[in-house]
Amino acid sequence: MEERFYREQEIARLPDFLPAATYNLAHTLLARAGKCLFVPIRSLQYMAVLDAEEFIFVDSQNKAWVELAWQHFRPQARRALDERVPFEVVHYLPHAAETMKRLPGEFYKALQLLAVRQKPDVPATVLDLHRGPGRPDQEGNPH
Repeated sequence: MEERFYREQEIARLPDFLPAATYNLAHTLLARAGKCLFVPIRSLQYMAVLDAEEFIFVDSQNKAWVELAWQHFRPQARRALDERVPFEVVHYLPHAAETMKRLPGEFYKALQLLAVRQKPDVPATVLDLHRGPGRPDQEGNPH
């Protein structure tokens, strides 16, 4: 499926920080999905579209037009995986600043919901790989 998104001229570009939990979960889900991940943010009636370069946000009423983009993530700037990640928020539409007031929290909730839905139905199991004759066990003793 191919989706096309359009942008107006950039209105503002502001530095911000994304909580580590949000950044880490977003990139875990993106890695599972492949090149692109669609995240419905039902509480705001928005859709987030994630790729390796940026996260864009579109309003369900104006589906083809990007309202906001989160770009230039710098995870290398943090000293630990639980530290927030610096990035830039780019506003393309006038009401983007208002949307940003609720977007980070609602986006994280949407990511959590998506993660729960993607969990496998069956628990993981450990496979017992039988050692063949003459192969040592973990302690190095032959069978």
